[in-house]
Amino acid sequence: MEFFVAPASLPFTAAILLVFSMGLVEGVAVYSGFGFSEWLNVYAPEGIDGAADAWLGWLHVGKAPLLVLLVILLTAFSIIGFTLNALAQSLMGIFLPPLLSVPIAFVGALPVVRLLGAAIARLIPKDETSAVSLDTLVGHVAVVMNGTARVHYPAEAKVKNGQGQVFYVHVEPENEDTTLNMGDSVLLVKQISGTRFLAIANPRPDML
Repeated sequence: MEFFVAPASLPFTAAILLVFSMGLVEGVAVYSGFGFSEWLNVYAPEGIDGAADAWLGWLHVGKAPLLVLLVILLTAFSIIGFTLNALAQSLMGIFLPPLLSVPIAFVGALPVVRLLGAAIARLIPKDETSAVSLDTLVGHVAVVMNGTARVHYPAEAKVKNGQGQVFYVHVEPENEDTTLNMGDSVLLVKQISGTRFLAIANPRPDML
């Protein structure tokens, strides 16, 4: 126990505790009708240019769920950090200072995120990454997949375009007194930005 609460190990202990906390928050959020992972994906940075865009692409941000990538990063960071401290203690009888171990663990965790992120991205349906412009989905019918959508709190929905390609978008109602629930058939009426759309209850269920 002393190993994990030693000052040199605190960054790695904090990271693994954050992973457990995120899991708890996600569980509570999903139970209450709003997924924390959905919020992360909706508000993930879009349209970043240059080196930042290249790095995010290298880490498969946008191709795999952001929450999953973050959990992989924090877990790998913690494992590598604990391993470094265990080796240093075994060989030299001391812990590595955080100014040295933290950067090493962080850099070492990045290839793990890339490797596992690639494997996860391959499991996601290819249609999600279609080059078809998302604004062409306006006027199509979607089905809310999970959560409860409220104004500014979208839920994930599944929609097909005219060619039968499947897309996963995020929908929210236009009015404060309206909610869109899991399983509801909704009509996409306006693209807010990226994968976010305003939706209304499907006025013609036979359209689905």
